[in-house]
Formats: sequence, structure tokens, C-alpha cells
Amino acid sequence: MRYRGRFAPSPTGDLHFGSLVAALAGWLRARQQGGEWLLRVEDIDPPREVPGSTRSILAALRDLGLEADAPALYQSQRGDAYASTLQQLREAGHAFPCWCSRGDLEADGATHRDGRCVSPPRDDREPAWRLRVPDRDISFDDLLQGRQTQNVREAVGDFVLRRADGLWGYQLACVVDDAYQGITEVVRGADLLDSTPRQILLQNLLGLPTPAYLHLPLAVDGERRKLSKSTDAPAIDTHHPRAALAHALRFLGQDVPEAPDVATMLQLAAQRFDIAPLRGIATRVA
Repeated sequence: MRYRGRFAPSPTGDLHFGSLVAALAGWLRARQQGGEWLLRVEDIDPPREVPGSTRSILAALRDLGLEADAPALYQSQRGDAYASTLQQLREAGHAFPCWCSRGDLEADGATHRDGRCVSPPRDDREPAWRLRVPDRDISFDDLLQGRQTQNVREAVGDFVLRRADGLWGYQLACVVDDAYQGITEVVRGADLLDSTPRQILLQNLLGLPTPAYLHLPLAVDGERRKLSKSTDAPAIDTHHPRAALAHALRFLGQDVPEAPDVATMLQLAAQRFDIAPLRGIATRVA
């Protein structure tokens, strides 16, 4: 199969350095492999979205020279695909309704690890739908972080596929869309390493292919806090794209090519891109 990678930002603010690192690394991998790099906007949680941030993120990527090979896919338009997948899991006995709120679980100290709701059905609210997680280990070899093994039932429990408010769970939407877009390798930050066993489990249950995974060192500040919108990470200054890209390349352990323009700089960086300096590194100060 031809290489296909993706960058999947959530529209919760402007593009910041941590997101640029993931976008750039994914773009470089795709170009190095002679493949495609796709965009997916993960806009399935409207209460967390910041108006205008989708437009801002996509514009910033263009200004930085990180052009995608197809129009962006919007998860907000993919509800029918998620509903069909949930129905498939329900019919196979892999999903069950749950009326427990987060408060209910915290009050009772309850967990969902036995494939059933611990609360009685209620008429005053819709249930969430959870995956009935089997008691088995999920293992995979990450291209940077090495061998990973997790018993999803013990580590996470029966996780949510669709919330009680009707919004779709990240794990389900991610798995469905990675398969739909034909993604062969997922390049993202190490903060999502823990999500991968859940996604592989869903892929197995649904008969979907499992891509390769490459989890980059997480960009943190001097206090070891993840750079994110929640920690007020500043937006990338796209008026100076060479400086922003050079910073991200150095973070990724790469030399910064001497080039007359951004396009040539990126082309040379793709030719020389080497993930070896990042192997085994989970966090790095930006």
C-alpha cells in the first residue's frame, strides 16, 4: 500500500508549537516515503471548540508550506459512519448502554470493567454507549517508543463510544476515520500513546487494518508541562515561517537545511529526515 499519513487537529485554538511538531514530522514522513499527507479536523466536541480556530489552523499550515494532498475531512460531517459502526458493535455484542454519569461513578467509586452498567436504566436521560472490553493484552511496536503492552480492561475499563449527550467518543471516531482515509502510519505526540491500545482493540473487533504508529516526544515547557491550548501555548508566528520550521526541525533532532526559500527548505528536510535521534524519548523541552 502507498504511504498515507495524517494530521488531525482539534479546533480548540490556534496552531501552537506542539501541534506544529506533529504536523511537520508527519508531512516529512509522507514526503520522504513518496506518499500522501492528509488533514482531518476533529470537530466532534462543540463545547470545547474556539470559533474560527479551524480556519486559523488550516491557514497556518498553508502559510508554513505544509500543504495537504486532499481537502480536509471534518468529523462533524461523519456522524452516519460512526452510528453505523456503533450499530455493528452493538449487534456483535461488543457495546452496551450505560446510564452512569461521571458523578455517579466518582460517588460510588465504581468502575466499568465487567461489561455491564452498574446503574439501573433511567427514563430521564439517554444512556452512553461503552465498549465491552475483553480481558486481554494489546501489544504493538511503536517506531520510536518501542514495544508497548496494555491490558485495556485493567488500565482503562469499558470506555465510552458515544456520550450520553450524543457526542461521539474520540477513540471510535479516530478508528473509523483512519480506516476511511486509508492511513498506513499515524504520527502524533507521545501523549496519545496510551490511546493506541484502545484503538487497536477497536480495529481488531471491527476487522479494520492497524496502521503503524510513531509517537513523537511531547513538547513541554521548562516546568515539564505539555504545550497546549490549556497551558496558553502561544500561536505559531506564520509571518516568520522559516524560523518556526527551523525551531521544529531542531526539536525533532534534525539539521536545518540552508535553502533560499521555505519550499526548498522543506524538500531538503524531507530527503534527510531521520527519526533515529528521537528513539525512546517521551518528552523534550521546546
